[in-house]
Amino acid sequence: MRAYIAARLATAVLVILGVSLVSFLLTFLTGDPAEIMLPPGATENQITAFRAAWGFDDPLPVQYWRFLSRAVHGDFGVSLRHGQSSLPLIAARLPATLQLTLTAMLLAIALAVPLGVLAAANRGSKIDLLAMGVALVGQSVPNFWLAIMMILLFAVSWGVLPTSGRGGLAHVVMPAAAIAINLMALLTRLVRTTMIEVLTEDYVRTGRGKGLRELAVVTRHALPNALIPLVTVVGLQFGYILGGAVVIETVFTWPGVGLFTMQAILNRDYPVVQASVFILATGVVLINLTVDLLYLWLDPRILLER
Repeated sequence: MRAYIAARLATAVLVILGVSLVSFLLTFLTGDPAEIMLPPGATENQITAFRAAWGFDDPLPVQYWRFLSRAVHGDFGVSLRHGQSSLPLIAARLPATLQLTLTAMLLAIALAVPLGVLAAANRGSKIDLLAMGVALVGQSVPNFWLAIMMILLFAVSWGVLPTSGRGGLAHVVMPAAAIAINLMALLTRLVRTTMIEVLTEDYVRTGRGKGLRELAVVTRHALPNALIPLVTVVGLQFGYILGGAVVIETVFTWPGVGLFTMQAILNRDYPVVQASVFILATGVVLINLTVDLLYLWLDPRILLER
């Protein structure tokens, strides 16, 4: 167990370092930040002074080492656009992103588990076909297109939901639904498949043989074991949810880290972009690590097999 945890921690550190290096290098492909931050008529001396003041005249390995050594201590540099430390700017927008992603995840799970269980319990019936049809459509529709259609229908045509911004419950309904639909479709298919397998196990047949009602057999005996793979998939999909949140936050002008990062990319605000990617990647890696350890706790046979 200790060796496995140590190996997973080492892998997590390597992944974080790899993501930070790639994101650091990719930010410089967008061009020179001096072209945006300085006025069009800036002289060569002003451009040189700007690069020297922000450290852009140093070699890339030196800049990356400086970024990494500061990031370990929570210092991601100063935003070129806002003139403030990058970390507080991102931290101020992190609750909005967490609210959106967690709401989307809970909504997807709340819809997927009943649909998957009903489809498995009524395999081959109209309920099964309907659930799989919903899952197929959910996995086929891009979330950005779905978000635009929601705005046109619920906000423009019917006027029942706001088009953008963050406020009460009404503001989070459409963004969360646009992210949750695709995840819900995936989880529905997963729950259905695992439930079909579990329902053929001996202990399920034993429960039925004892005269237990079908509802009790499904909910008390089959469902807890069928949900074990769901834990892993939800953790692995957290990165996808964050990626979808970047697009959805932009569509709905949701004031989260995703929208802030997109604005930073357009403004070539390198410290903010690097800090955002580093923080989000670290969060995804840590969540995946937690899911791996939780999976071992839920099913100790995995460790024995490995």
